[in-house]
Amino acid sequence: MKEEDYSKAVEVFSGSPWEAEIIKGLLESNDIRCVVKDGIMGTLAPYIAPAVSVLVTEDEYEAATELIKNRDEQGTD
Repeated sequence: MKEEDYSKAVEVFSGSPWEAEIIKGLLESNDIRCVVKDGIMGTLAPYIAPAVSVLVTEDEYEAATELIKNRDEQGTD
């Protein structure tokens, strides 16, 4: 299995811990590897922690943002 290089990771989502986990699930179900940054702190102390971020590699950024955009558009119908 190929190991991803997250040294040049880019943010595709920022929000609450539960929203970040939903986005992570969406991306992973479409074979886009991602990581959640600040997930533990956002869960333990959401009132003082910064927003939780979902990061992907640069080469999967466009596909990830398109999926998230389509999800957001479907939710507004």
